Amino acid sequence: MYINKHLENLFNFGKIKSAAYSSAKPFPHIEIDNLFDSKILEIILNEFPNNLEIIGRKYSTNVEQKKYTLKDSRYLSVTTNNFLNFLNSQIFLSFLQSITNIKEKLIPDPYLDGGGLHELKNGGYLNIHADFNKHPTLQLDRRLNVLIYLNKNWKDEYGGHLQLWDKEMTYCEKRIFPLFNKTVIFSTTYNSYHGNPDKISCPPNMSRKSLALYYYTNGRPDNEKKFGKHSTIFRNRPGTNDPDGNLEYKKIFGKFYYKKKNKI
Repeated sequence: MYINKHLENLFNFGKIKSAAYSSAKPFPHIEIDNLFDSKILEIILNEFPNNLEIIGRKYSTNVEQKKYTLKDSRYLSVTTNNFLNFLNSQIFLSFLQSITNIKEKLIPDPYLDGGGLHELKNGGYLNIHADFNKHPTLQLDRRLNVLIYLNKNWKDEYGGHLQLWDKEMTYCEKRIFPLFNKTVIFSTTYNSYHGNPDKISCPPNMSRKSLALYYYTNGRPDNEKKFGKHSTIFRNRPGTNDPDGNLEYKKIFGKFYYKKKNKI
């Protein structure tokens, strides 16, 4: 079993925590320490590829983020693939359904579009944003993010805190320390602004590592349909030059430029 042994009934645990999830500010979320069996996560950490910038997707040329991701199961270890399968299983989906009170049936993403292994090396960052709200190929509605951190011996001065911002982008309402075996679950809407915009400053032999899973439904509540389909919406923090708007990129001569910018 991948869940920590002290959680005998995952579904009931979700029901117990559902009120805290729904009432959390600035948008529904929860952070859970030691949700998973640490031994499993230690294996995943030990087998984390040391060349993600080569075999994964490289974002370091974009102005809004400097990170690496890997979703290709061919490059993931057996343990990592099996764990991802568990996170997409009925058992875990039922838990997510119970803790979030989402009425529509949750659907996992076997393609891990945007998900999988994430890594930020020294100088890495991800500016504040609201996620794209439609699956690129399945056209399902994106509803949940699940982030599982893999950072042992991580210090506060290294940075990398997940920041949750208010809907008006006036201040950071919560900062979450990305410690090993910490799981963060949060609802994704057009104004669930989050990210880790401050550059990582860690020793060269370390990096900020995590697993990211996204979950979908076929349809969403009417009050979440305000802006229709959109790609990632980046927002600038007060007093900064952070990118701002619904940014689409087109590649010309190896460089990226803004094709469209629609503020929300």
